Amino acid sequence: MKHLDQYRRLLAHLRPYPRQVFYAYGSTLLAVGLNIAIPQLLKQAIDEGIASGSSRALLITALIILGVAVVRVIFGFAQRYYGEWLSFRVAYDLRNRFYDAIQRLPFSFHDRSQTGDLMSRATSDITETERFVGVGLLELSSTMLLLFGIIVAMVVEDLRLTGLALLPLPVLLYATIRFGNTVEPLFTKIQEQMGKLSTMMQESLTGIRVVKAFAREPYELEKFDRDNGEWYNRRFAVIRIWGNSWPFFNFLVAISVIILLWIGGPQAMNGTITVGSLFAMISYVLLLNNPVQRLGFTVNLAATAVASSARVFEIIDTFDELADKADAHSLEHVQGNVKFEHVSFAYREGGRPTLHDISFEAKPGQVVALMGPTGSGKSTITNLIPRFYDPIEGRVLVDDHDVRDLAIQSLRQQIGIVLQDSFLFSSSIADNIRYGRPEASDEEVIAAAKAARAHDFILHFSEGYQTKIGERGVTLSGGQRQRIAIARALLLNPRILILDDSTSSVDTETEHLIQQALEQLMQGRTTFVIAQRLLTLKNADQILVLDAGNVVQHGTHTELLAQPGLYRTIYDLQLKDQEESLVEEQRA
Repeated sequence: MKHLDQYRRLLAHLRPYPRQVFYAYGSTLLAVGLNIAIPQLLKQAIDEGIASGSSRALLITALIILGVAVVRVIFGFAQRYYGEWLSFRVAYDLRNRFYDAIQRLPFSFHDRSQTGDLMSRATSDITETERFVGVGLLELSSTMLLLFGIIVAMVVEDLRLTGLALLPLPVLLYATIRFGNTVEPLFTKIQEQMGKLSTMMQESLTGIRVVKAFAREPYELEKFDRDNGEWYNRRFAVIRIWGNSWPFFNFLVAISVIILLWIGGPQAMNGTITVGSLFAMISYVLLLNNPVQRLGFTVNLAATAVASSARVFEIIDTFDELADKADAHSLEHVQGNVKFEHVSFAYREGGRPTLHDISFEAKPGQVVALMGPTGSGKSTITNLIPRFYDPIEGRVLVDDHDVRDLAIQSLRQQIGIVLQDSFLFSSSIADNIRYGRPEASDEEVIAAAKAARAHDFILHFSEGYQTKIGERGVTLSGGQRQRIAIARALLLNPRILILDDSTSSVDTETEHLIQQALEQLMQGRTTFVIAQRLLTLKNADQILVLDAGNVVQHGTHTELLAQPGLYRTIYDLQLKDQEESLVEEQRA
């Protein structure tokens, strides 16, 4: 039943293309009819031409067979052309649906998914599916029609001989069905192993610098060879089953021919049936050989398609827990007020909470600094504002609207984010800066770059803003990537700005330049700043000190220095000596 559902879903992708389906399957039906007609023409040539000694009858039959062959070529071309068209069109549609699902699904999905496995589903699995849903399904239809047509033609020719000749058919059908049921779960395991291989390759290539730095190439090769060997073993198991089954299929066809010669031969000699009729019956049985072999091939394709399509539909069907509500409304005329009301959060359902009962309010235009040890929940708080995740308790409000009641796109268009990991696309610098606003003019791009203190180093490249930066911005330094990411966020001109440790990859001088620019650009915006350096945080309107998912201190720089706690401890380590030295210099 589960397999039937998969087939129904695959066939549903053919519905938008009725004209192409009609041409493909119409051509298939006519081609099958012409194939079945050939033995009858040969029968006529033998009985009315050779047996009767009529060369004219032979010539006419030969010309008819030639005409049938020409028409078969035309229909064969139409069958192949439209079959391939449907294959690639369905693959195109499936790949678009799959990619749309990947883009739509929330961070929680990507947290538990592996990139290599998703890439394998988008490429290998969809390729296996497309091979069946177009050409493969046509082949299966052609095979079944041909089998049915041959049986009908044989019954019309001689019912008794047909019954004897088709004695092996039930065994053949049973063996074919058993073959399909055996290889389908094996193909599922093969595709799963291919996903594992893709994940391993993706990780190794992404981390190639680490691999080479630690001279771990032999280890990576050994690891890949082991999993690649497992894929080979699983694939070979299918080949072994196929190799054992296919000769058996042919053997059953040979038995039918033997039965016809054994029973029908004497009848042809004593005149009970004509020689042409016996030859037609043998031709039909031999004609069964091709569809029987194709049946094994198409069953193989069908089994692979079921296994592969299940992996594709698994992603497409994944529930989006952050989808917009039916009555979600757009966020307009944003002031930038952000409020957390008793918010608790866990990354996994039933897992240990990362945040515990967080409550605070950021007024429009305020700068809110978040600090604390690694893993204390700083980034988690900022991830809840654009609704990358939903809290398990409490509410996150933007301008007194629960973010769960807002259309996600309208919410995120009002939030500029510079993530700790400054990811850039392998396009030009200008394209990366205007990623959030593709319609932005060159002047606006340059203004944002200047504000982020990126303009000067961009002009040092020979192609300036049109410089291609390579995969993940590999041609830029960490500080340069960070400043382009800041420019990208600033060009969006958001009402809420999130800087997640955005100065972590820049030197002190560059950090100072960026801070000067941000002081002006933060005017009128609600800004959340995560940083490890107190120098970046000390001028914030309010500072949240987090530890183990709890707000342990809350206040301004001066207020927090006046009380014992984590903030003053970090201050003593980072800034106390520096500021005391500065005071002494001023006195001197």
